Amino acid sequence: MAKRKITPSKTKIGWVGTGVMGASMCRHIIEGGYRTFVFNRTEEKAGRLVDAGAVWTGSPQETARKADVVFTIVGFPSDVREVYFGDEGILKGVNGGEVLVDMTTTEPTLAREIYNAAKLKGCGSIDAPVSGGDVGAASATLSIMLGGDEGTVDEVMPLLELLGDKIVYQGVPGSGQHTKMCNQITVAGMMIGVCEGLVYAYKAGLDVETVLTSIRGGAASSWALDNLAPRMLKRDFEPGFFVEHFIKDMSIALAEAQKMNLSLPGLALVNQLYVAASAKGHGRSGTQALILALEEISGI
Repeated sequence: MAKRKITPSKTKIGWVGTGVMGASMCRHIIEGGYRTFVFNRTEEKAGRLVDAGAVWTGSPQETARKADVVFTIVGFPSDVREVYFGDEGILKGVNGGEVLVDMTTTEPTLAREIYNAAKLKGCGSIDAPVSGGDVGAASATLSIMLGGDEGTVDEVMPLLELLGDKIVYQGVPGSGQHTKMCNQITVAGMMIGVCEGLVYAYKAGLDVETVLTSIRGGAASSWALDNLAPRMLKRDFEPGFFVEHFIKDMSIALAEAQKMNLSLPGLALVNQLYVAASAKGHGRSGTQALILALEEISGI
């Protein structure tokens, strides 16, 4: 497969998925000067990107037909499968030589399946899940975890650098997704720690905001404390990352762990608490809504 030099004047970009994170990420590509073709299942959600200069397409297939590099960031593995392998999927639109970049958090086995299918079409494919939430997407400071052929990763690096500031090649196809599972396992532990710490502070009669000022500056400091704990205190449960999507990620991690005969009891507990929060109607809330489940258990 001949490699293209990625430049705004020569490279056309396709973008599929303009949700909470995808819209901001696609905007960075547009602002980088790239001619961008965009598709989203709900057309209205792509309206601002079209206003910013993107061209609307009618399907993932059409997006791929018009682009040299196609990015996807959708919701669930079933969505990824439909976007790539469906009747109007990306793999129906490629001509050979394109690079496909899936930034959805999904199953490592699916990432390898896409890689193999793309290779048969003469295309490159990398799995490139991200961490950093809506804040990182908006500020282009995402952590991007990459799996695939290193040469393909190098080829699209100018585009990835528009989206994140920590871009790390992890290895063979699927390695990016496995790394993202490590990230989500760690985040799950941090989230329950943040929520339990705040609930404890409240029950002890402390000023919770003052407590947060202290612990954010010590050994407990974390992205979750800096970005999500303040939202919890303000009762702001708008999504930077959906509860239902985090449940999806934890379920993938637990399934992969089972394949490896690996026990992750902490992750299993946090998953159960998030499922409880979702059952209470918070599936489309941000992940900071975990505190609502802890408050209910604690009688707050």
